[in-house]
Amino acid sequence: MCGFIGFTGYLENRREILQKMADRIMHRGPDMGDYYLDDDIALGFRRLSIIDLSEAACQPMQNEDGSVVVVFNGEIYNFMELREKLIAAGHVFRTHGDSEVLVHGYEEYGEKLPEMLRGMFALVIWDKKTKTIFGARDPFGIKPLYYSVLDDGSLLFGSEIKSFLDHPGFRLEVNPEALRPYLTFQYSALPETFFKGTFKLPQAHKFTFRDGKMDVVRYWDIDFSKKNDLTFDETAKMIDDRVHESVAAHRISDVPVGSFLSGGVDSSYITSTLQPDDTFTVGFADSKKFDETVEANQFSHLLGVQNYCEMLTAEECFEAFPTIQYHMDEPQSNPSSVPLYFLARLAKQHVTVVLSGEGADEIYAGYEWYCDNAMTRKYKKLPAFLRRGIAAVTEHLPYFKGHDFLIKASGKPENYFIGQALVFPEKEAADILKPEFRCGPTPREVAKPIYERAAGLSELEKKQYLDMNLWLPGDILLKADKMSMASSIELRVPYLDRRVMEEAETIPSEYKIRGDETKSCMRAAAGMTVPAEWAKRIKKGFPVPIRNWLREEPFYSDVKRRFSSDVAATYFYTDKLLKLLEDHKEGRAQNGRKIWTVYTFLVWYDEFFSAKR
Repeated sequence: MCGFIGFTGYLENRREILQKMADRIMHRGPDMGDYYLDDDIALGFRRLSIIDLSEAACQPMQNEDGSVVVVFNGEIYNFMELREKLIAAGHVFRTHGDSEVLVHGYEEYGEKLPEMLRGMFALVIWDKKTKTIFGARDPFGIKPLYYSVLDDGSLLFGSEIKSFLDHPGFRLEVNPEALRPYLTFQYSALPETFFKGTFKLPQAHKFTFRDGKMDVVRYWDIDFSKKNDLTFDETAKMIDDRVHESVAAHRISDVPVGSFLSGGVDSSYITSTLQPDDTFTVGFADSKKFDETVEANQFSHLLGVQNYCEMLTAEECFEAFPTIQYHMDEPQSNPSSVPLYFLARLAKQHVTVVLSGEGADEIYAGYEWYCDNAMTRKYKKLPAFLRRGIAAVTEHLPYFKGHDFLIKASGKPENYFIGQALVFPEKEAADILKPEFRCGPTPREVAKPIYERAAGLSELEKKQYLDMNLWLPGDILLKADKMSMASSIELRVPYLDRRVMEEAETIPSEYKIRGDETKSCMRAAAGMTVPAEWAKRIKKGFPVPIRNWLREEPFYSDVKRRFSSDVAATYFYTDKLLKLLEDHKEGRAQNGRKIWTVYTFLVWYDEFFSAKR
């Protein structure tokens, strides 16, 4: 687990620039670093040593004649299998880590290399012979990769945007199109980031940059077209076998491995399968409702492993929040980023690698949005054409009681579902923004091309497909990477594995949702390893008591100060922001998430545009 940076073009002091850029992301790799420079490219690397701790395994890594150079962030779990194949093909290895597999893998497979990999990765390869930069990101978007084509035609790329700040050609400018969709999604939902001209490479994509031209293509996609013919119990056994196999692959490390543990089934299943020495949990000192530490401690005791727990206060959360947003690179208002930051910091005191339960809800259908209530199930007995006709008419009518129900019960998620996060409805987002920042796409416009690729799928699978292409990489995995790497810890996610997904794709929808029970078949699988009490637990997520904090001092005053600032007035109608805050404080409305989303943007802005870090 590491971080890298690089750029093309010649700058007189480029080694000094490269070193400053690498120092920006030292948290991603505090153990060692190195550089590669030739007439065409400059590459920098920071290493967090996990597999093959020797200096020989450091990057940038070259092949024998120096014609191929790789920088890479992540872990390749099938590297031993690939290594054997490459040795059989005549390649000679000098290290025992996974990085060298990419060097020789590129020599052998060329631009088909990403299709061969099982793991989490962001990689960039410099092909000196063809003067080509080749890069790729893992299928789920576990590891980040950003790039910017500068005004002079050169390419700037790296693991974190903040490293770009030290390059003289980087454009430090807010992307005006990013704000409108952010207010609804709570994360940066566009390929172009909040920094104008800087893009994130989408998950499951690869690129080539040659002669000043960037070419980006998708190399993998989720395929729900084939279903298994197994019984429910047989499918549960298939899941259990694969989860155990995936955890075994994800535990390979030359440093200690622990597990994040909440009170839910996802992390409990991973922890029980892993059987680590240590587990880690955080909760909130001022609220039992937002605390799963008791359940986590009980489960750890049941397994006979050590549970380390930390109780957080509102004061330390607010104090750390600017640092959290700096590490996030872009504004991201999921409140769970806050406890995750402290959880990683706690784990770092004891281990360097942790396994976590991200991804289970997306691939096995664990969200409440995926599940119909009893009234909806009854209404859906009407023919689909009739329900969709009623919904089409309803969309154009003024709001009335039952309006949203008729649209959502149409069975056509394209008309109502934009993913797990919905903070500001579209009209409210536009209403608080100054006109010049209403230029971004609407949430439906963001979701539309994804739904087009999902045409023909079931209602449930359309929702899953959308979440795996928007919510998962944009929110869940982004904060997992940034918050863990902020403390120099490697977070691994065994559910998000290509082999796990290849089997999960075949699970019939009726096995995933049964009545009011989400991810039903996965829970049955977990019940083969964990006690039934944990396998059947209702999903809580990572709850944070922000709605309480925003009514208390000094936090209310801090938010009010930011809402009244000149920066806020540049982007928003501040009178409307202050009304949101006052209505929440006085109990007239529950505006916690809306307030937090705007507050997050303003904190992020100060970190990158005012604080001059």
